[in-house]
Amino acid sequence: MYWLLRQIKMLLGFSNQPTIKDIEVINPEVVQPEKQEVMSYPKFKQPTTQQLISKFGKPNETGKGYLTIIQLPYPMRLAWDKSVKVTRMSCHYLVAEAFEKVFKDLLDHYGYEEIVRLGIDLFGGCFNYRRMRNGTSWSTHAFAISVDLDPARNKLKETSKTARFARPEYKLMIDIFYKHGFINLGVEKNYDWMHFQYHKVFR
Repeated sequence: MYWLLRQIKMLLGFSNQPTIKDIEVINPEVVQPEKQEVMSYPKFKQPTTQQLISKFGKPNETGKGYLTIIQLPYPMRLAWDKSVKVTRMSCHYLVAEAFEKVFKDLLDHYGYEEIVRLGIDLFGGCFNYRRMRNGTSWSTHAFAISVDLDPARNKLKETSKTARFARPEYKLMIDIFYKHGFINLGVEKNYDWMHFQYHKVFR
């Protein structure tokens, strides 16, 4: 009986299966992920030791003749011992004003609580009389024109995939450094995101 009814339906043009016309094709709206604004800065080329010496003088172990001390507008924490507060920083006298403007702008824009929450206050050092890692040229830290921040979460070989400073919430911080003549190696070379060095005189 069932077979007979089925045959009659087929002869009359009915079918239990929907035709293409019967099927409503729904194209769900594809939601594209929000695009992050890409940071764009001038091409960077690391200055040679001779260029650095011509601008900032020859480095020495004590920084005699070029180091000065600036007062920080907010206390920082020593990166490898957060119980130690850093309220002053030794740097080259030629970049002291630029550093002061950077830290003041960071405080004005973020506020102290947010600076601490983001780890922008984790001080990794400025003056350090040493050569570049695995090289013979002087590090810019020997000239005291660079500062490292939050080194534990922005390691030397980390790229933008994992470095903390590559996140969108730190773009304003990086913009402030660039505004006052610094570059960030993470932005320029995609490694060593902790490192901010003065570069205005070489542009």
